[in-house]
Amino acid sequence: MLGLMQQRPLLISTLVDYAAKWHGDREIVSRDPEGAIHRSTYAEVALRAKKLARALDALGLREGDRVATLAWNTHRHLELYYGVTSSGRVLHTVNPRLFPEQLDYIIRHAEDGYVFFDPGFGPLVAELAPRLPHVRWVSLSDRAGAPALGGGGELLIYEELLAGQTADYEWPLLDENAASTLCYTSGTTGNPKGVLYTHRSTVLHAFAACAVDGLGLSGRDSFLVVVPLFHANAWSVPFSGAMCGMKLVLPGPRLDPESLFSLMVQEGCTKSGGVPTVWLNVLSWVEANRDRLDLSQLALKTVLCGGSAPPRAIIEKFHDLLGVYLLHAWGMTETSPIVTTGAPLHKHDALGRDARIDMQVKQGRQVFGVELKLSGRGGQALPHDGVSVGELKVRGNWIVSGYFKGEGGAILDGDGWFGTGDVATIDADGYVQLTDRLKDVIKSGGEWISSIEIENLAMSHPDVFEAAVIAVAHPVWQERPLLIVHPRPGGAPTAEAILAFLSERLPKWQLPDDVVFVESLPHTATGKLLKTALRQRFHGHLAVSG
Repeated sequence: MLGLMQQRPLLISTLVDYAAKWHGDREIVSRDPEGAIHRSTYAEVALRAKKLARALDALGLREGDRVATLAWNTHRHLELYYGVTSSGRVLHTVNPRLFPEQLDYIIRHAEDGYVFFDPGFGPLVAELAPRLPHVRWVSLSDRAGAPALGGGGELLIYEELLAGQTADYEWPLLDENAASTLCYTSGTTGNPKGVLYTHRSTVLHAFAACAVDGLGLSGRDSFLVVVPLFHANAWSVPFSGAMCGMKLVLPGPRLDPESLFSLMVQEGCTKSGGVPTVWLNVLSWVEANRDRLDLSQLALKTVLCGGSAPPRAIIEKFHDLLGVYLLHAWGMTETSPIVTTGAPLHKHDALGRDARIDMQVKQGRQVFGVELKLSGRGGQALPHDGVSVGELKVRGNWIVSGYFKGEGGAILDGDGWFGTGDVATIDADGYVQLTDRLKDVIKSGGEWISSIEIENLAMSHPDVFEAAVIAVAHPVWQERPLLIVHPRPGGAPTAEAILAFLSERLPKWQLPDDVVFVESLPHTATGKLLKTALRQRFHGHLAVSG
C-alpha cells in the first residue's frame, strides 16, 4: 500500500524562494578587494538571481549548459549560485588557484561556454582567453570596474547584463535529479575529475548541514564564509544558509588573519568555516597581537574545520585562547562534502577539557543520509572497535556515482560503496579517526605508521608552526618516516629537541628517522599539504636511524 502524500521535486529554486519570502531582510554582507563593504539581503539576491536567469536566456543558454566562475566569495558569486542552478543550467565553480594548464583542461572538459570572473583575475583571463576561443568572458563588475584584456574579443559586463532584464521570472519545474553544480577534484596526480551534483542531492545535503548534529546552522547565526565558494559548494553554506535564513558574511579575496578577525567582530559572526591552514594563521596572528585586541568583542562560538585534519594544537588554542568550539567535519568533493561531523553526544557533557578534545580530534560521526564502512585489505568488513584499521568507504544520497563523462571508469564496488582512499578506524560510538591516506601511509617492516598522527604531535611542539611527514625508502624497513618542519616565527627548534619531544609520545619504531627544516610547506589549491612535491624534493633522503 502506498501512502497518500504529495511529492514535490527537491530543487535549489525552492531554497532561494523560501529565503526571499521568509528571510528576505536577512543580510548578505560582502567585501570587495579594496575593502569596501557591500550590504544586500536574501530578497535582493533572489531578485538579481532572476534577472541573471533572464540574461542567460537572452544569451541563448539552454538547460544543462555549463556556466563557469573564476571568483572569490562575493555577493555576485552568490547570485550566480542561485540564478544559474535554479534556471536549469549547471554552475561550474573553477578554482582560480590552479595552474593555467589545469584551468585550460577543466574549462574544456566541462565545455563551459561562459566564464564569469572577478576583475582581479583579469591577467589570468588574458592568459587563458587565447587558448579558449570558444569561451565568452563576463566581468563580475560594472563597466568602470572591468579589466582591459586586450587581444580583441567582446568582454561582457555582469551589471549591464542584469540592467537590461526584469525580475518577473518563474523558475522552471526541473527534474530533481537534474544536474545543478559541477566541481572538479583537487587530486595531486592525473587530471582533475568532475563531480556532478544534482538538485536532489544538494537539498538533502543542506538539510544535513542545518541539522543540530550536522553543522548546526540556524537563522540566528552570522556565518563568515572563509571556505571558498569554488571548493565543494563551500560545504553547502550557500544552500543551507538559504534554507535556514542565516546571515552570510563573504570576505572576498582578503583572507589575511587581520581582515578575517575584523570582519568577525564587525559583523557579529557566531560561526565560521575554513581549512586548518587558515585557522593556523588566524590563531598565530591573535597570539602575536593579543595585547592590543579586545577579545571580548568576538561573538564567535564555533568554527568548522575540514579539508584536512586540524592538529590537536589548533583545537586546544581555539578553546583556551578564544573559548571557541572547533567542530571537526570530514568529507570530499565526491561526497558533497559532508559525511561526518564532530558533534558531541550527551555522554560527552561531563567530560573534562582534555577528554573532550580527544573526541574533537576525531573526524566525527556519520550524519543521517550516508553510510560508512571500514574495509580490510582483503575487502572484508572490519569491526567498529576503534582499533581495526582499514579503508573508509561511503555510500548515500549525496555521494558520487561516477565522474563526469565517465572519467576513471566504474568507481563503485558491486554494493555501491565508494572507496575514499582514506585509512581510518571507527569506534563503538561511530566516531571516525583518519590515520592516513592510502597513498601517504608509511609501510615500515610490515607495520603501518600514520603520518597524520606524527604531524599532529609535532605541531603541539611550541616551536613548530606546521609539519608534514612523508615516507622515505629504507634498505631494511622498506619505508621510514621523515618529518619536515616549518618552524614558528621566532622559534629555533632542533632535530634532537623535536625527536626527544616525540619520543615521549610515540613508540620508538614510529619515530621519524630524521627531521628537516624548511621555510614553508607546499599546499594544494584547496589548502592540503602537497606531499607529492615533498616526496619529489626529498627523494633518496636516507636518514640514519637513532
